[in-house]
Amino acid sequence: MRTKHAVHSLPAFPVYSCAFVGPDEVVLGGGGGQSKTGIKNKLRLYEIKAENDIDLRDELELASGEDAPMSMTADATSKQLICGINSALDSLKDGTNQNCRAYGIQEGKLSLLKTRSTLTIDGVEDDYQAMTALSPDNTLLAVAGTRDLAILQYPTLDPVASPIHLPKGEIYDASFSSSKLVIATTVSLLVYALPTKPEESEKAAGKQKETLPELELLSTIDRPTVPGSDAGSSFRAARFLPEDPKVLYTVVNTVAPKKAKKNAPKRAYICKWDTDTWTMKKFRKISDRAVTCFDISPNGALLAFGSSDYTVGIVDAKTLAPVLTILKAHEFPPTTLRFNPSSNLLVSGSADNTIRVLTVPELLPESWSSWIIVVVTLLIILFAIIAQQMHSS
Repeated sequence: MRTKHAVHSLPAFPVYSCAFVGPDEVVLGGGGGQSKTGIKNKLRLYEIKAENDIDLRDELELASGEDAPMSMTADATSKQLICGINSALDSLKDGTNQNCRAYGIQEGKLSLLKTRSTLTIDGVEDDYQAMTALSPDNTLLAVAGTRDLAILQYPTLDPVASPIHLPKGEIYDASFSSSKLVIATTVSLLVYALPTKPEESEKAAGKQKETLPELELLSTIDRPTVPGSDAGSSFRAARFLPEDPKVLYTVVNTVAPKKAKKNAPKRAYICKWDTDTWTMKKFRKISDRAVTCFDISPNGALLAFGSSDYTVGIVDAKTLAPVLTILKAHEFPPTTLRFNPSSNLLVSGSADNTIRVLTVPELLPESWSSWIIVVVTLLIILFAIIAQQMHSS
């Protein structure tokens, strides 16, 4: 059966982030950023009725001068989302940046709940909250800029550990298991033990800051050796397999050699790791261009990616075999990509003012796949015997 998918044009709305707040409700974040383009920065709530039918339910325009929502995650059970949005330039000059923001949805309307400052913009380096991730039990939140990551309690947004600062490299992604936090940087995977849950007793804010523990660094995992990585590579994404913390998936983008031709391939690979031994068990090339976004379905069956060659693809999480590929899914590289909680819808977005909605295909049960392989093998043997008998006669 052919996969159903459709592209939706959103005029004057470059999309940079998205998150599902229900099986058929998705929030998009986008806009023109802090540049004076005249394009407003907004959050939009859509209802997905079918892959070719979406309905705008609400729109929240951000204050003048504020940045576009560059990253996002959601707690679908409470219909809340957390976004990375830099404050207006005037506030940044004063050293105030309420970059981590929580929004709620009640009766179909978006509203700001609370904010937290985790990034300080000093005017020398332009930074923003490029990564936002919730723990599986929705109690911890990781938010990060280029080199600084904060661990917050959710939904209070209070810090629960000392911030992590990278002396080198950049933070691209982070993923929680029940006991660990893995941070994907350009140069390595950093594996931390999660802090113990904060005590219920009330503490003064000043005292909390003084007693914030440092996360224990358990392991540092180097970039794996994959074909084409001789000139260099970097981690781009990391996701634990839901319900199985012994499995982690990463995306590795390779770098073309310095003397390579302009259009030389920069291959991207999905790698499957055993987190008990931190050995790479399997890998597969998924693109000849760098991957820009990545997600795993909540049921753990599928992995989805967007590539800088404008492709959106899905692979089988167990075998890493391709399930489907949509060539030129967007006019620009995909900037965001997310499965819904039911794992039957996938939304991708791009700065080309479009999103694509895809109905996720159902995989054949493993038993059926095995039977098909057996039947095909028997048919090949049968045809070989018939061909040999005809040749003999």
